[in-house]
Amino acid sequence: MMKKYFANAICLLLLPFLLISCRDKTGFPLTDLHVHLKGKLTIADAAKKSAEENIQYGIAVNCGVGFPVHSDTQIDSVLQIFKGYPQFYVAMQAEGREWVNIFSKESRDKFDYVFTDAMTFTDEKGRRNRIWIKEETWIDDEEQFMDYLVNTLVKILNTEPINIYVNSTYLPAQMAGRYDHFWTSERMEKVVRAARDNNIAIEINNRFMIPSADFIKMAKAAGVKFTIGTNNADENFTGAVYARKMIKECGLTEDDFYLPVKKQR
Repeated sequence: MMKKYFANAICLLLLPFLLISCRDKTGFPLTDLHVHLKGKLTIADAAKKSAEENIQYGIAVNCGVGFPVHSDTQIDSVLQIFKGYPQFYVAMQAEGREWVNIFSKESRDKFDYVFTDAMTFTDEKGRRNRIWIKEETWIDDEEQFMDYLVNTLVKILNTEPINIYVNSTYLPAQMAGRYDHFWTSERMEKVVRAARDNNIAIEINNRFMIPSADFIKMAKAAGVKFTIGTNNADENFTGAVYARKMIKECGLTEDDFYLPVKKQR
């Protein structure tokens, strides 16, 4: 009798967690294609975390001006790190706008996929913006800045050889709290059209919780594919919570997601 009592009590305690788990089910396996080996996260830790959370990872290597990997000659040695970890996809994260002139197609093709964002660019006054750093973001007029950002992004999607647009619809801190004001339907349509026309997937980012559901629904209606990404700053990330929420809210299915093909290493 006592055993039955304790068994029932344990079931009641676990019920809320089981219900949450059921609600979180997407019906298909998840892949986070934007994970960094940063903070205390080692490649062995990433393998363990990926297995424990049942989320496959794509590990991204930052490549560009001012980053440890900034030339073709470094690519092979970097990719050697992943030889014992066939479970991972490996990405080139293309930094800045100069990357296309730094890395050859041969080097790019050694990665499983290539992605970039619009967070680094030179404005019309020749100022280099890195819009995740307040002190390096030049905003003379917010609406003009936003138009320039969108036009820059469209140019990136039209001209740079990438598979995924990441940190999608990111805004600098001083504008991020007014996301819906700046990301008008007209601006969203420009980006969605360029992504569709160039067969570029759009990342649903767990860390910044972007893009909005409205943007995702518009992109889905246009036939654009998506990816899940986190862009973690350290080892403290988990669960792809925002992506799960958007999958449910926007009615996304496995067919709506892009997955790269793993290269032999």
